[in-house]
Amino acid sequence: MASRALTAIALSAVTLLSGCSAFRNYDSELAQTNQQLATGNVDAALTLLEKNNTGEDKDLLYYFEKGELLRAKGDLSGSQNAWTSADQVVGKWEDSVKIDSAKYLAQFGSFLVNDKVRRYEGYDYEKVMLTTQMALNLLALNDFDGARTAIKKTHEREAVIADLRDKEYLKSEEEAEKEGITTQYKDLQGYPVASLDAPEVVGLKNSYQSAFSHYLAGFVYEALGEKDLAAPGYRKAAELRPNTPLLEQALKDLDKKGTKDEDSDILIVVQSGLAPARDSIRIPLPLPISGSVVITPLSFPVIKPDTSTATFAQIGVDGQQLYLTQLNSTTAMSQRALRDDMPGIIVRTTVRAVTRGVAQKKINETNPLAGLAVGITSAVLEGADTRTWRTLPDNTQVVRLRLKKGEHQVTLPNVVGGSTVKVTVDQRYQVISLRAVGNQVFASGVAAHVTPSASPTAVASLAKP
Repeated sequence: MASRALTAIALSAVTLLSGCSAFRNYDSELAQTNQQLATGNVDAALTLLEKNNTGEDKDLLYYFEKGELLRAKGDLSGSQNAWTSADQVVGKWEDSVKIDSAKYLAQFGSFLVNDKVRRYEGYDYEKVMLTTQMALNLLALNDFDGARTAIKKTHEREAVIADLRDKEYLKSEEEAEKEGITTQYKDLQGYPVASLDAPEVVGLKNSYQSAFSHYLAGFVYEALGEKDLAAPGYRKAAELRPNTPLLEQALKDLDKKGTKDEDSDILIVVQSGLAPARDSIRIPLPLPISGSVVITPLSFPVIKPDTSTATFAQIGVDGQQLYLTQLNSTTAMSQRALRDDMPGIIVRTTVRAVTRGVAQKKINETNPLAGLAVGITSAVLEGADTRTWRTLPDNTQVVRLRLKKGEHQVTLPNVVGGSTVKVTVDQRYQVISLRAVGNQVFASGVAAHVTPSASPTAVASLAKP
């Protein structure tokens, strides 16, 4: 035990001296970046991102954020290149899991290394939303075949994640039993348990399957004439988000004979807000250390929902107000991911704290100064991991309608700037993607162009009322 503990301390010391990600305040970095995005200054946001990522070995988060910022700027080629780099990183992760999931789980489940000093691998919902966002980029260019490829990868990725998480949760339960740890997140006094037990969180089947992703898959397959593949997409979306008329209607309409009119089938996708941040909260827990029970403050992650963008439920199309249907909440998915991960986080954090406490007691007995240094090192390193994809949109809402070919106007509510978007409809099936952050509306692709409102009343506060 002593040898293992001293190894842990040595690893911590090396990490401290190396100045790695343990000292990076990612939430602070991205708060500044997102502030520029919310005011429409995408170039400044990109400059900040580059300033905070000067090393040659870029991590997954860099490519996540860069892809979304370039998408907001309208640079779909640059966005797709950044996300292709991210997809390659995730692909390597998938390969390692497929080749030897037991080895991967053993490495990830190590008790000696704090989560925040590991190389960032992305949360499951981020990996799945990556290929969904890539599909939206391609659809903005009317590339339905390319979007089909991205959607197929999304489905394959979900299968890999599902298999791995089943094994991981079982392993976490076994480790908790082996270490005698019975603490659950509901036992953490002062922890915001209600956020993880909210109906919209508990109601999710898991943290990574999105009704929007599957509905989009159905729409793409339908547009390509592959109704046998469109039906499972719509069906899965309805399963993930039951009692949603839009999803039920998609299945019914799929069975109807094709219409002969020249109108276009249009899907307007409105993504708003920003993914929630992660913060670290300290909770005191009684731990058995060297035969004594010691009250020890331990750090656990919490979710901080974004408040940059006001919520809205309608948009105007050629002067007619239409209700939007929400199909995805990144906040809810993030909270569900944390809810599912908390048992493993509690086991790793607790065992590491006990091991560190035993080692520190032994060091104190022979060298109090060294024991103090170890204590300071531990305090710095033991915060919860707060890294997460922050520019990812929070809410995804859609409306589906038939429009005649030609130019149309889409208007956003005043709470997000009151912008007008000129839309050119020239395809039998078409996807129009809009993004609202703060009081800014962004559109990309060949068919949509934003005209900001000149009305001073159209400027919204960056905080919800």
